Amino acid sequence: MWGFIIALISGALMSVQGVFNTEVTKQTGAWLTNSWVQLSGFLVCIVGWFLVERNKVNISELFRVDDKYMLLGGVIGAFITWTVIQSMGQLGPAKAVLTIVISQVAVAYLIELFGVFGVERAVFEMRKLIGILVAIAGLIVFKWE
Repeated sequence: MWGFIIALISGALMSVQGVFNTEVTKQTGAWLTNSWVQLSGFLVCIVGWFLVERNKVNISELFRVDDKYMLLGGVIGAFITWTVIQSMGQLGPAKAVLTIVISQVAVAYLIELFGVFGVERAVFEMRKLIGILVAIAGLIVFKWE
C-alpha cells in the first residue's frame, strides 16, 4: 500500500514540476530551465545523501557500478525534463501527462517482456496489453474535441 501512496505522490509531483518548468521556460529558455532543474535537484540530492546515507554509502561506490551505462540516468533526466517542458507547452498539462504516462507504461512493459537492463523477464499477458490499449483509447477520448 505504501508503494502506491508514494507512486501517487510521485505522479502529482511530476505534474506540478512539469507545469513549473514550462512556466519558467516561457520566461527564460528550455535548456536554461533544464540546467536549473538539474542543478537544484543535484544540490538537494547531495544534502539528502549527506544527511541520510553518507555513513552507509561512499561516493566512490558510483565508480564501482558494474554496467557503466546505468550511470546515464542524469543524462536521460535532462532529456526527460526537456521533453516534458516541450510537451506541456504544446499539449497542455493534462494531455501531456496522460501521453507521458501511457508511454512510460508501454516502455516499462516492453522492458519487462524482454528482460533488458537487468530486469527479470516477464511472461506476456494479454490483459496487460489490453490495459495499455484501454489507456490509449482513454487518451483518444480525453483528447477528443
